[in-house]
Amino acid sequence: MPLDRILRNLITWQRAGGPPTPAREMTVEEAREKYRASAIRPRRADGPQAAVAAADTMIDTADGASFRCRVYTPETDGGRVITFLHGGGWALGDVDTHDWGCRTMAAALNAVVVSADYRRAPEFPYPTPLRDAITAARWTSRSFPGHVHVLAGDSAGAHMALGVALDARDTGGVEFAAQLLLYPPVDPSLRFASACEHAEGYLLSVDDMAHHYELYAPDPRQRKEPAVDLLSADLRDLPPTVLATAEFDPLCDEGAEMADKLRAAGVPVRYVPGPGLVHGFFVMQDIVPAAAAHTREVFRELDEMLRTAGDATAGRRAEALPGD
Repeated sequence: MPLDRILRNLITWQRAGGPPTPAREMTVEEAREKYRASAIRPRRADGPQAAVAAADTMIDTADGASFRCRVYTPETDGGRVITFLHGGGWALGDVDTHDWGCRTMAAALNAVVVSADYRRAPEFPYPTPLRDAITAARWTSRSFPGHVHVLAGDSAGAHMALGVALDARDTGGVEFAAQLLLYPPVDPSLRFASACEHAEGYLLSVDDMAHHYELYAPDPRQRKEPAVDLLSADLRDLPPTVLATAEFDPLCDEGAEMADKLRAAGVPVRYVPGPGLVHGFFVMQDIVPAAAAHTREVFRELDEMLRTAGDATAGRRAEALPGD
């Protein structure tokens, strides 16, 4: 499918003054400001998102620090809670850049959403951001007992969501009903991205990804650990997964490969490709109708997965009841 018309115009406009500055040629502060400027913009004050309440809270960490989480509460609490980990290359995003997306998620799924403002690279490289993500998921589990718990993230946040799921499986700390992975980076070797048809020119480049892996895991040996090199990890016994990709994203092929590997490991997977879209569509919903439509489709897949699992659980409980 061709690149979405609005995205094509957006990319053309952004390149009108020349090629974009590569991420590694900017300071972290400059890159963060650029990312925030592209993600935070005036939005309409009506619609279901506007009815979602939000409040910030601080969570303490094992190393004596603390970080912020923003808790979104929809008008209707459907008994679901989502721990959400924002994207931005482990270094750029925050709860503000993903505020609108989290409000949309809370409203669409009738779920409380806990968005974690984990400490970011390069000031806090791996494993600190992942440890904060694990802490956030555990806090969510304790704070919302009885809720169906979903783990979610976009881009680098989706990468860490998988890391949190691996930790929960191995430690038994948190039980997740499902995980939602939006365009996850899972291959620090970037062999899939480098060979991708759309490796350059679509907002995210392979070199940008390489730079962000270097910020997140500066020691090359760390990039071989299962929590970083996720394609090489043992994926058995992970939560049922909805995984979405974007066609014009260097990470598209490795996302599809991850979906296949999860299935091969026995994990129920719903793979939702995004024709005509680019990396980062989750934060473009208000300006790119196709991004909003695809995100709604992803949410429907997650909703159906949770409903199906809930019906199966209810059936097993009914069968376990003593007969008349």
